[in-house]
Formats: sequence, C-alpha cells, structure tokens
Amino acid sequence: MTANPAFIQSTEFSQRIYAGVLGKLIGVYLGRPIEGWTHARILQELGEVWYYVHERLNKPLVVTDDDISGTFTFLRALQDYLEDHTAQGDARSLLAGFKPRHIGQSWLNYIIENRAVLWWGGMSHSTEQTAYIRLKSGIEAPASGSIAMNGHAVAEQIGAQIFIDGWGMVSAGDPELAADLARRAASVSHDGEAIHAAQVVAALVAGAFVERDLGKLLDIAAGLIPPDSVIYRMIADLRQARAGACTGDWKQAFATVLQAKYGYERFCGNCHVVPNHGVIILALLYADDDFQKSLMIANTCGWDTDCNSGNVGCIMGVKNGLAGINAGPDWRKPIADRLYLPTADGGRFCSDAVFESAQIVRLARALASGPITAAEPAPRYDFSMPGSLQGWFVDPRPESQGAAEIANAGDQGGLAISFSQLAAGRVARAAVETFPPPARFARPNNAANACPAIYPRPTLRAPLWRVECNRVTPPLNLR
Repeated sequence: MTANPAFIQSTEFSQRIYAGVLGKLIGVYLGRPIEGWTHARILQELGEVWYYVHERLNKPLVVTDDDISGTFTFLRALQDYLEDHTAQGDARSLLAGFKPRHIGQSWLNYIIENRAVLWWGGMSHSTEQTAYIRLKSGIEAPASGSIAMNGHAVAEQIGAQIFIDGWGMVSAGDPELAADLARRAASVSHDGEAIHAAQVVAALVAGAFVERDLGKLLDIAAGLIPPDSVIYRMIADLRQARAGACTGDWKQAFATVLQAKYGYERFCGNCHVVPNHGVIILALLYADDDFQKSLMIANTCGWDTDCNSGNVGCIMGVKNGLAGINAGPDWRKPIADRLYLPTADGGRFCSDAVFESAQIVRLARALASGPITAAEPAPRYDFSMPGSLQGWFVDPRPESQGAAEIANAGDQGGLAISFSQLAAGRVARAAVETFPPPARFARPNNAANACPAIYPRPTLRAPLWRVECNRVTPPLNLR
C-alpha cells in the first residue's frame, strides 16, 4: 500500500493531516474529564458521552495532557535526526540509521524531569518515568523500555499507544513503515504487547489516508504484528463478535468480549494496554464510520478515556477528513485548535493544530519524496486550514459578551472579526493566549515551562481589510 506522490503534495493531504491532529485533540479533550471512570459510573452519572462533558463536571476543556504532549514532542526526534543528517542522503534512505536511541535522546533533550510531557507517577509505577530514569542513567533505548529491564507489569502499560499517532501520519499511505517507526518509538519506554498495540494504531492511521474500508485496514494492521500476540487475538475476537453474536450491540460486545476476556483484572499494572486497545477497535467496529459515534463508544466504555478516544479521533480524522468532523456537532470552536506542549522548548508551549500539522506535513513529504527541506518562513497565524482559528477567541469578560464574533475568513484567508453588536459603552476584543492561565494545567507536574509568545520589540504585521460597515477581515500575518 502506497500513497500517490501527487496526493502527498496536495492541499487535500495537508487538510487530512490537520483533520487527524484535530481528531486527536477533540478525542483527548472529550475524554479527559472522565479519565479512569468505569463504564458503569459513566452510564449512571452521564449516560452515553456524545459531546464534551467538562462543563457538567466543572472542569476546563483545553488543558495540558501527556497524550498530546508526547505525541507532538517525541516526533521531533525524526525532525532533528533528518535535519542533522540531511547532507548524507534523502530522508527515506536516512531512516535505516534512525534508531530507538535517537528517539530516547530526544526524551532527554525535550523533557524536564518531574515537570514536562509525561505522567510522573513514580519509578516502576509510571512506565514513562521509569524509562526516563533509565535513559538518564545511561541505559539507551530499546533497553530502557524492555521487559528484561522493567518487567511485564511496567513495560506493557498504555503509554506507547497514546503517543504513536504522529508516526502514522508521517508514514501516510505506508502502514508497514508506520509499524516499523512505531516499534522504534515505542521501545524507548515499552515492550511486548504495548509495542504491538502501538504498531496497530500507527498502521491504521497511515493506512487510513488511502483505504476507506475498515475491514481491509484492520487486515493490514493486524497482519503486521505476531499472530500469537494477545493484541492480535483480541482484534480477531472483536471482529468475530461484530460479525456474529453482537452484530449491532457495542455494549454487548464490550461486556461479553472486552470485560469478560480482556478486562483490567486480567492484567497487571495500573493502566494496561490490552483492555484499552480493545476499546479503540470496538469503537471503530461499531461506529458505522461516524466520527461522533466512534468517540461516544470510546468514552462511554470508560477506562483510559482520553487516551483511547484521542487515538480513535486521529484515525477517524485522517480517514474521513474535515467533512467527517464537521458532520456532527460543533467540535471545533470550543477548542479553537488550541494545544499546550510543556517541554524544554518554551517557545512552543502555546501551540495549535494548524502549526503542529504543518510540521507533520513537512516530515511526511520528506519521507515520500526525498530530502527534508528547510522550513519555509511562514506567518505564525495564517488561518490556512478551513475553519481554523489557531487559538483566537473573543474576550470572555462580561463587558465584551456578544459584542464580537470571530470565524475563519474562508477563501479570503485570515480571521474574520464581526462587530455587529458593538455599541457605545461596549468593548470588543479578539485575542490569542500568549501564556496560559494556571487552570490549563491538568496535573501539577505538567507545569508551564514556557516563554511568552510576545516579547520586547517584536515585529507584528497584520493587514486589515474592511469588508462592510461592521466587519473587519484581517489575514493576520504575525511573526
């Protein structure tokens, strides 16, 4: 399976990457407030989860989250490696020398111990922290994440799977490459079934660029892992249930297959990969190719909700594009593309889906067509993706409420700001966060390791066009 080179260079491809990133964000933010809840508790307190529930639980929507931080941070290992070795050949040929140890080194470069990217749950409790301690002590990947070093209970938790979507996106149309890169990346911190699960997710993401049939996608992805693995057998059991006894009833399949045969009580550790991978497969099988329904199933099942629905959202975003996300309720405006990356690179803390998508597109094109090129100078905010807001919002203070509305300006490019309700004594402001408030930090040890986006004497350029008497459309080219 390969993607057409012309497709990789197309605007449609860029938009599919953007849809994958958006799907990841939407899934994580949807599941974050109920992470760790059981299926029974979710049904009792919330019912089926068809839309964001943060307000019902008095929690913020857009927060720091290790699923997001790891996904977009660890992929930088590939970018750094290709840029450092670009004189030695084209990007695809350079992959032969790209090893798990290079990805492990990126952990040491971008992670601030006990503060950034990871869930810092303690040695032998948090798989990622255990691997970080190994790396820090001089043990290189893949030994840092091996069963031989850390034991099954630590090495087979969920973390490798939740960070893996980016490796699938840069391998667009090539599930075999995606599974290979996923193995290298996952082995920094995980081993065994955790690597198999990560390979399946990455292969599904990569294959979804060119294959719409879910059955064929699952055939390809499952065919890349050992047939005697638990993950392989579980996928087969779920597919059999969907085709037979539990044809249209995902709750029955969840109870009789996942809970009965692959539930948490059957595996060691606090968040084992096998049950949660099963939720991803279940959601895809029973969603009828519907973005909203797939996320509903992934979250209503319970367990590690933000991780599972983040993976499902990325797969479905890539597979069906922006049209699939836009077909349901408004998932996009509440998050406005926002994401936070608490890493050692403080200048990238306040990021957004358009910016991160562009980095992935650049890597994917390099792997598909030759050398990685220097990043082209581009406006920080160009609103180039349909419907994108890149973190911009209307001032929420009471005196500004209703005085302005913002939207993507569409074919004109830029951000459209409408002041239709502006009147004497009212204030209308459109803004973007230059440093997030403390409420955005979901966990104390994912704190703000950041530089303000605005600094002394910057150059700001923002052409403004007055389109009609109460409307200003600025294609904001802020550098």
